[in-house]
Amino acid sequence: MLEHTNNPLYEELLKDYNIKLDHSGISGERIAKRLFELSQIGFVQVGGVKRPGFSDDEKAAKALVKKWMQEAGLEVSEDGAGNVLARLEGKTKRPAIASGSHVDSVPSGGNFDGPLGVLSALEVVESWKETGYIPDKPYEVIIFSDEEGSRFNSGLTGSQAMTGAMTDQEIDQLHDYNNETLEQVLAHYGSTLESFKAAKRNLEELELFVEVHIEQGRKLEQANQPVGIVSGIAGPAWVEVEYIGEAGHAGNTPMIGRKDCLVAAAELLQSIPQFPKALNHTAVATVGKLTVFPNGANVIPESVKMLIDIRDINEEPRDQLLDQLCKQAEKVANAHEIRSNIKVNTRIQPVPIAKDLQKRLAKSLNKFNIAPTYIPSGAGHDAMNLGRFIPVAMLFVRSKDGISHNPKEWSSLNDCVMGIHVLKDFIEDAMKN
Repeated sequence: MLEHTNNPLYEELLKDYNIKLDHSGISGERIAKRLFELSQIGFVQVGGVKRPGFSDDEKAAKALVKKWMQEAGLEVSEDGAGNVLARLEGKTKRPAIASGSHVDSVPSGGNFDGPLGVLSALEVVESWKETGYIPDKPYEVIIFSDEEGSRFNSGLTGSQAMTGAMTDQEIDQLHDYNNETLEQVLAHYGSTLESFKAAKRNLEELELFVEVHIEQGRKLEQANQPVGIVSGIAGPAWVEVEYIGEAGHAGNTPMIGRKDCLVAAAELLQSIPQFPKALNHTAVATVGKLTVFPNGANVIPESVKMLIDIRDINEEPRDQLLDQLCKQAEKVANAHEIRSNIKVNTRIQPVPIAKDLQKRLAKSLNKFNIAPTYIPSGAGHDAMNLGRFIPVAMLFVRSKDGISHNPKEWSSLNDCVMGIHVLKDFIEDAMKN
């Protein structure tokens, strides 16, 4: 039995915990205690945590987990990108099965997004230690750096470094919220740009990567299931649409003959939701950023810029949606007799999860009487970068009210532990194949 820790998060997690879920070496109390201890690093008074990538707090969170990894008997190292690699040798020297996530957060983020995946992967090792299980293949627990992107406004930094996906040009363009370059940030962290680039790994060393993550949605709640299967990870495409009209006095310019680009932008914005619906049930399109110039209450707007975020778990329909919205943007501009500049400035390849891996996850879910629920992930994950080179799988754990990136983010300890049991069973099955 772990020493009792008197704190609200710890007590809240254990309040309704079903102790019968403690079996096969897995401890709900250990997970609750560790989630609490991580919650104290970067704690903010308004609630939640603030642990930006490559910050002192992210580093401290990694150091704490590294201590737990070493106590569990893992060989622990850290690469030049700050990724923590903890390894347990198996009976053979075959490529390793790996699992993990991240410990950085958005500002005032929750306590489960990232840490749950790391602690779930580590708890598998703890369970093996307690039951005397020795895996046939090596097993790795990985903590990736700067997944959330709150440091550079561009996330998945650690997994991009590990896969060598970041070009020199992209590295040069990275500036953080203090306008520091990646090189300067790494120097403060205790690394170098040269070491960062050297973090590229021979991915033939890994057979499979599986990530546990909170759902950040409501499908599992709707299905009344604790754990679900990710069917694919959406790849975003960002389209910047600029409409250029003609500024004028709001009072003295007649309505007839105006070239009001904000009215045109509003028409485009209103039409966007119909396009994904007509395509399939996994495609989405969102406008979350709109810039109006000169943005005066009594001035007809001269220009408007909007950013359209387009996502799907399959590349072909995603690109089809991208093409349709670009044509719609041009059509609206022509109808309003204004100029347009349409530019695709981000296009990331989606990562579908292999059907065979989904079936194997379903097999593990069925062992615990969980009906498989298949969920596309609209958010990006480190598994997405690895999935371009090696097979990847993902499990979602139910999120209360679908809330994430928020201090109210919550997954019950029962659901978290059920996710660990499923992960453990899936990994042990993968060890045999």
